[in-house]
Amino acid sequence: MSDHSEEDITITKPILEMVTVANEYCHFIDTCEEKSKKGILEFVNRITPLLYLKGSLLPQIDVEDTSANERFVTAENWEIVFNMLRKKFGKDDEYWIIDPQYINETEPLKASLSENMADIYQDMKDLILLFQKNTYGARQNAIHECGVLFATHWGYRITNIMSKVHHMLHEGDEEPPAYSQSLDMI
Repeated sequence: MSDHSEEDITITKPILEMVTVANEYCHFIDTCEEKSKKGILEFVNRITPLLYLKGSLLPQIDVEDTSANERFVTAENWEIVFNMLRKKFGKDDEYWIIDPQYINETEPLKASLSENMADIYQDMKDLILLFQKNTYGARQNAIHECGVLFATHWGYRITNIMSKVHHMLHEGDEEPPAYSQSLDMI
């Protein structure tokens, strides 16, 4: 077994920041049953760009022991989050997107805010729970898996929901915010 005390990449600033933001997202989702639809949308509008940024800054880590990798969020856990969010969003849950992950990039696909948010939750919760095992191998696997899933899964989910959330928060706004009027004077 190698000595990891010198420079433990698994506890560097970019990684700890990613885990912190992921924890904030999961804590909010875990407690959002008592929150309003607008409160959820405002939170998601603010945290998802930060999650995306932190995911894009994760270093690439080579895993020494893949047996330390685990997933924790079950299909039942995912379903609970999905159903709770779907109930909150109601008729506003579904929307159309063009998703480059699919074979035909020109055909719109039906998407779901609650499905995308539950997918992000699952990946973030798995990151947190594996990282909290507090062994070098578990942290290595958590970060590696988070980076892979950023590129293939939750990064796409964030980009899919951002325009819908923005639209839901600002549809019907006639006037731009006051701060943008002052920018015209510059």
